[in-house]
Amino acid sequence: MFDNIVFTANIVAPVFLIIAVGYFAKKRKIINEVFVDVTSKFVFQISLPVFIFLKISELDLSQALELNQIAYIYSGTTITYLLIWFGTIPFINNPKDKSSFIQGAFRGNYAIVGLALISNLFGKEALGKATLILAFLLPLYNVLAVIVLTIPLRKGKINYKTALFDILFNPLVLAVILALPFSFFKIKLPEMFITTGTYFADLALPLALVGIGGSLNIENLKRASTLAVSSSIIKIVVLPIILTFIAIFLGYRNDDLGIMFIVFACPTAIASFVMADVMGANSKLAGNIIMITTLGSVFTIAIGILLLKSFGLI
Repeated sequence: MFDNIVFTANIVAPVFLIIAVGYFAKKRKIINEVFVDVTSKFVFQISLPVFIFLKISELDLSQALELNQIAYIYSGTTITYLLIWFGTIPFINNPKDKSSFIQGAFRGNYAIVGLALISNLFGKEALGKATLILAFLLPLYNVLAVIVLTIPLRKGKINYKTALFDILFNPLVLAVILALPFSFFKIKLPEMFITTGTYFADLALPLALVGIGGSLNIENLKRASTLAVSSSIIKIVVLPIILTFIAIFLGYRNDDLGIMFIVFACPTAIASFVMADVMGANSKLAGNIIMITTLGSVFTIAIGILLLKSFGLI
């Protein structure tokens, strides 16, 4: 049991220690809001797309593509998204609150926190498979987010042209689209491009985690609403338990099960705050959900990995 606790600590602690460094660096005024904003844009538009491009371009799709696993993740995400939405109907009347609540409860920070955890949990070998899942998950997250941030606020009037543009020209989605031909046709990039890209890719996860820490405002935790706490519990407790149990029942084990647990257990994505703010939802509620899930997932993910490891499932 002690070995499993140490194993779990070694997986989870590095990721959240980097987030803690970002938080305390901001408190000590080593970094500021401008640094967080600029680095977040840099990660989102340059280093993370490069990271995704390199990982997917190196994949052998015939070996890495597991359609059953991706279908389960799609089904689990979509069904729980709809259930959360229907569940809010009797309780949340304000459309701005409803949109932020639903987005916060379903949209995970898999691209940053998830990939970092999987790298620690299973090594770089599993990152290829994990990144390919990200390639499928990103468009789904964006489509569902646009829908839930549009229908309640605009009474069903969706600008399909704008929505499609936002989804297709998302830098992370573009990276996936550009990388797939290289993977499918096994096109080898020149070494100097790989080396240069690797430098940018290596910045992605640590810089993003520092940015998450720098964006946290613990003082707001005291003022977090019941809605923020409820959405957070759904995101990091209810969904991981239900969807991981079903995955176990369906026979998933080892790295497949571990990756799926991380997908469902990740804290809420920072992009949910940006989209809520831009599209007129309750951005304060969105920010509080991100903060609560990020702090709470330190414990929920650690407990989940510990239990899965103790029962020999991963």
